[in-house]
Amino acid sequence: MRYRRLGRSGLRLSELSLGSWVTYHNQVDVDAAVEMLAAAYDAGINFFDNAEAYALGRSEEVMGQAFKRLGWPRLNYVVSTKFFWGLERQGDGVNRRNTLNRKYLMQAIDASLARFGLEHVDLVYCHRPDPHTPIDETVRAMNDMIVQGKALYWGTSEWLADEIRAAWEIADRHHLHRPVMEQPQYHLFHRQRVEKEYARLYEDLGLGLTTWSPLASGLLTGKYREGVPEGSRGAMHSMAFLREGLTDARKNAAVAALEPIAAELGGTLAQLAIAWATKNPRVSSVITGASRLGQLKDNLGALAVAEKMTPEVMGRIDALTGALAQ
Repeated sequence: MRYRRLGRSGLRLSELSLGSWVTYHNQVDVDAAVEMLAAAYDAGINFFDNAEAYALGRSEEVMGQAFKRLGWPRLNYVVSTKFFWGLERQGDGVNRRNTLNRKYLMQAIDASLARFGLEHVDLVYCHRPDPHTPIDETVRAMNDMIVQGKALYWGTSEWLADEIRAAWEIADRHHLHRPVMEQPQYHLFHRQRVEKEYARLYEDLGLGLTTWSPLASGLLTGKYREGVPEGSRGAMHSMAFLREGLTDARKNAAVAALEPIAAELGGTLAQLAIAWATKNPRVSSVITGASRLGQLKDNLGALAVAEKMTPEVMGRIDALTGALAQ
């Protein structure tokens, strides 16, 4: 496993990380989480991603119980959470959902730590921008989480470049903790934000990236070429919004054309897609997901594939997918 600094911070993250979206609680119970976290840790993964909204808080509970069983030294792993959506099971209070106001954030971090059974998280993200709360209010609340020792670094997820810059400048002006990282979607068919919109932020602000969905929710595994298979993520009722993209004929044709390249490199389509994301030096860590141990081990095989991805290979991949990328 290789490690990269999180932007300009001193924190080092494993090149591949393990996330819990969709899987924890819904597909992965505590026993399975213990097994997969242990395998990931043994392979060198040190970053485990989560969010308050995943399974309405239960994902944090599953991961926290697994950490407790594993008993790792706290310094040896990095854990994250994210806030914005709130927990629907708490009711429809206006300050409980879709907000980044101070009241919500300061209570959300306490509830998250209780679910994890941890004294602090390492990374905390604003899961989406909130156009109804002044950015300076959000920046000050995130700064206070760090000052209180409840989080070590803060950042954003799926914010516009101008919003990230505005938050950074407010923090810098008032000598507050600045946002260190962004968590955007990044894969072969979704590139523009990472490669173009954020381009100035890497040098100007030292922004780090922990990217999600390297497999485009499964599209880049090739399993959706004949429709939506039973038991797949696309077949889940809660993931219905993904189906149109997963069955896109042009993208699936491009995925089929990638298969010979993956075979030449001794890997699978999934490994090729994950490896491609790691080739961007601006990416601090590529977040992978797994619902079973075999899937996790297959994903780890992407590291060997990445070593064989020469500029010529990258050019061939780009020729097949670049025109379809957003």
